[in-house]
Parts: sequence; structure tokens; C-alpha cells
Amino acid sequence: MAILVTGGAGYIGSHTCLELLNQGFDIVVVDNLINSKAESLRRVSDITGKEFKFYKLDLLDEELLETVFIEYDIESVIHFAGLKAVGESVNVPLRYYYNNIISTINLCKVMNKFNVKNLVFSSSATVYGTPDHVPISEKFPLSAMNPYGRTKLVIEDILRDLYVSDNSWSISLLRYFNPIGAHESGTIGEDPNGIPNNLMPYITQVAIGKLKELNVFGNNYPTVDGTGVRDYIHVVDLALGHIKALDKMSNHSGVETFNLGTGKGYSVLEIIAAFEEVSMKEIPYKIVAPRQGDVPICYADASKAQNELGWVAEREIKLMCMDAWRWQSQNPNGYGKDTLITESEKNPGLIIKSKDFFVS
Repeated sequence: MAILVTGGAGYIGSHTCLELLNQGFDIVVVDNLINSKAESLRRVSDITGKEFKFYKLDLLDEELLETVFIEYDIESVIHFAGLKAVGESVNVPLRYYYNNIISTINLCKVMNKFNVKNLVFSSSATVYGTPDHVPISEKFPLSAMNPYGRTKLVIEDILRDLYVSDNSWSISLLRYFNPIGAHESGTIGEDPNGIPNNLMPYITQVAIGKLKELNVFGNNYPTVDGTGVRDYIHVVDLALGHIKALDKMSNHSGVETFNLGTGKGYSVLEIIAAFEEVSMKEIPYKIVAPRQGDVPICYADASKAQNELGWVAEREIKLMCMDAWRWQSQNPNGYGKDTLITESEKNPGLIIKSKDFFVS
């Protein structure tokens, strides 16, 4: 029995694959590599010393996805795959609606066909829109400020309807707050395409000299220093939350929603200060106009995950910054040239092995 990880070559996906392997799970990974590098998976194999299968495929190709379920005895699915840039979603909303929603429908159709009814879905705190107060619990009203967030809302509703139609499904909706950091080895981390959309990779690229300065969006919010406050969670803590959700699904049916966050908020300037302290690097920044749709303060009430999953975020903010800097300083160009792409295209069901296809 294996765990299928969609979007497993991405930032959160690769860290989750690593933790799954460390805990003895067999995994199969699918990813279209639009926003990720297969090299991340080679490094996951290197760290864990374990092999696993990888398919370069798009979930929009339902027929090709079926071949994975035919070849492997899939027990559960962790679904990360999807487009994720808020700003881009505003510019090309139809692409986001089509890709994120249709790919999830295809996945669920194939799962249903092969009687695989356990699903962990990668949702987002964006589904809370602009909350009236904090901390944010799972009972808060839902809304979205952009097409990306609306795709998450629509998919959550689809999955609830799916359970109503068939009560044998077990579905966990995990609403992430702001993942940052990297694996402690500095071997895998966040490697965005182009200019980063998220705060931490932008900071690390300024620190490494790839970018001149950081843009801080707004300084007139009702916060400790006027800059936006967010709940930053270490990506490894987040990955471990998925394993806790898998454990719960093994003897439980239904649809459950869980916030994955630390329950603490840090401002942009506080994050800059923490990063500068651990990296000994000065981060030049300038204040620019706030972004439309940004909320002033957003942090989680994660007590439900603690009470029902036995999960709690353990890693504190300086460690998050330290791990992010270790990754960036050891990998100034991210994963660089992806030596596994050609091999994965020639060989559907490529076995990922440590260093087999690595070219320095």
C-alpha cells in the first residue's frame, strides 16, 4: 500500500514526502513540474536513503492518472497539486479555476473508480477572507479575496458534497497559514520561479544578493509596527501535520477541517529583524503601497489540530529563519538545472534514487 502525493516535487510536497519516507510510508509522486523541480525529489531520496516512483504527469490528464492507480495499490492521497500565486490568479482567473478545480475533480473520479477514499487536501487560510478578529478558528465564516482563494473554497465544497454522496470517504481539509523555513540539512527548500511572491524567499534572495531590496507592502496597519502580521509556520511542522491527518483517517470517515499554524503572529518588520539576527545580513527594504486584498492581521487558532490530531507546531521563528537562510546560502540558485526532467519524460514511473541522475 502506498501514499500518492500529488504536487510532491513542490516546496511543501517535497518536505512531506521526506517525512513520510522517514516514518516508513511507501510513496508514489506525481507532478507536472510547472512550479517545481524533480531535483527536489532526488534530494529527498538522498536524505532518506529510500527509493520511490515518480510520474511526470498533469492531473488534467485523467487517463494517464489512471495508469498510476493501475500499477500501484494506492491507500491514500495527499493532494498538493495546483497553481498557487495570488497575484497571477487575479490576472488569469480562468486558468486557475480550470486547472485547480478540474484537476481535483479528475483526481477524485479516479480515486472513486479504484475505491481509494482517503484524501488530505492542501487548502489555505485565504478561505477566511478578512476575519473580524483573531485568532482564526475553523468555525469562522468563509470568503475569498482572489481567484486562487476561491478555488480553494470551491474545492472544499466539492469535497464536502462528495462525502454527502458517499459516507465512506475520509477527507481532511488542511488550512495552511504561512509556511517558511527549510529542511535542517539545507538540501531542500523553497525555490520559486522568478521573483518570489512570498516574504521569506524574497528576504533570502535579497540576503544572497539576487534582489536589491525588499518591498514592504504598507506600514499603516493597526499592528505593532504598522506592517502586516501573519502566522509563520515551519514547513517541516506543516509536513508532519499531514501525517497526523493520515493517521486519523485510518479509522475515521467524514470531512474534517484543521488549521495548521502556530497561533502566533509576527509582523513583516519582526521577521526581517529575526532573519537579520540569525543570518548576520542586513536586509534593505522600502515601504510601498499596500496590496489590494491583504488583511492587516492573520493568525491561527490551531487548538483543534492539537486536540484531535495530536499535532502542534514546535519550531520557533528564529529556527525558521535560520533554516531558510541555510537553504538559500547553500543553494544560491535554488535547485539549478533540473537533471531529472529529461529522464522522467523518457521514463514514466521513474524510480527516484539518490544521486543516480545528479550532474554537478
